[in-house]
Amino acid sequence: MNKKRIEIFVGLFVLLGLAGLLFLALKAANLASFGRSQTYTVTAAFDNSGGLKPRAAVRSAGVVVGRVTSIKLDNKSYKAVVTMELVEGVTFPEDSSAKILTSGLLGDQYIGIEPGGNEKNLVAGSAIKETQSAVVLEDLISQVLFSKAADAGTAAPPASTGV
Repeated sequence: MNKKRIEIFVGLFVLLGLAGLLFLALKAANLASFGRSQTYTVTAAFDNSGGLKPRAAVRSAGVVVGRVTSIKLDNKSYKAVVTMELVEGVTFPEDSSAKILTSGLLGDQYIGIEPGGNEKNLVAGSAIKETQSAVVLEDLISQVLFSKAADAGTAAPPASTGV
């Protein structure tokens, strides 16, 4: 009887451990939405969305104020239209700007919102007009390499001393 009780406690302990691991995995992947709050939706169009993904954070001053809900290509302008849900209590002026930023050197990408100075605020369905696209590391490397190659090809020959 005592052995059976110990086995039951060990089984419960293992189940609690697995439940804890599942909770941590969902939180780390931004898939757990415990305690949903009221939100409103805004959009922003970017020339290049880089590696931005749905459920990416939307931050202002380092504080998470929302999440990316979808990323679609506009067939007319050929821009990436990003739809975001922002927390209801957080409002931004209409002339706010949005940037696609990276956490660290090679970390996850997120949207950073910088508030503007307008008196009117964004409302549900508004579009952020001032945007800055993602910085693509491969593009930066190719620009540096090609600029170095161009500089090497156009360098003036050394002047002769005529001795």
